[in-house]
Amino acid sequence: MTQTNSKGDEIFETTYWRVILLPNQTYLGYCAVSLKRRDCGDLADLTNDEIIDFLQLVKKLENALRNAFNATMFNWNCLMNLAYQNIPPTPHLHWQFRPRYDHEVTFAGLEFVDSFFGQHYEWPPTERIVEDKVRKAIIDEIKKSIS
Repeated sequence: MTQTNSKGDEIFETTYWRVILLPNQTYLGYCAVSLKRRDCGDLADLTNDEIIDFLQLVKKLENALRNAFNATMFNWNCLMNLAYQNIPPTPHLHWQFRPRYDHEVTFAGLEFVDSFFGQHYEWPPTERIVEDKVRKAIIDEIKKSIS
């Protein structure tokens, strides 16, 4: 893994974006996709090159999760509400990427069940922090499945 910290482990990066596997794996393959440029907090401020790069990343990541874990569908959220709790606000453009499953998935000896498939997420959300070795196995499987 290229980068590890309490916010997650880097899976890969593109010219403009960084893909991080989050410690919470309530949804197997749950990631954050973050713009490398720190001075952008609004979708309208993306450059054309950043948008094209993002769309290519979407295809790459979704295909990888379908191949790796047979994900059924994907939810993409761009919610930056917490950034506006700071004074002054500190928005930074990023996406949360949740693969969703209409079936149980067993991986690295663990069962992953999307109990809210076809619905919005559970609130408050349950966290499922997995061990480092499981996160590494998830990342390895995603990297192997990237086409």
